Amino acid sequence: MASSSGNDDDLTIPRAAINKMIKETLPNVRVANDARELVVNCCTEFIHLISSEANEICNKSEKKTISPEHVIQGSLGFGSYISEVKEVLQECKTVALKRRKANSRLENLGIPEEELLRQQQELFAQVSE
Repeated sequence: MASSSGNDDDLTIPRAAINKMIKETLPNVRVANDARELVVNCCTEFIHLISSEANEICNKSEKKTISPEHVIQGSLGFGSYISEVKEVLQECKTVALKRRKANSRLENLGIPEEELLRQQQELFAQVSE
């Protein structure tokens, strides 16, 4: 597990996220607070381990950025889950692409940028009158 230095408190998964996952995974089960804390610590330690392994692989391939492939290669003996990991990676990419598209306000409005600029100048003219 991670050491007990003061900085480790900053390096944990938010407890609310863990609580939500536990509740979604085990909706009809009560989980003691110390058990929840243990899950947080285990998840944090796993992330530290997999990140370190991926970083080593990244460095060996002389890259500066850890890619999903580095994480997958550093599977820490979880090789039987690789197909599921790749599926989740693809889902994440799909969701991220949808988010990027949804965040474009101009696309959401369906109004051409030229028309928006014209309307803006019209409003400025009304205010200055």
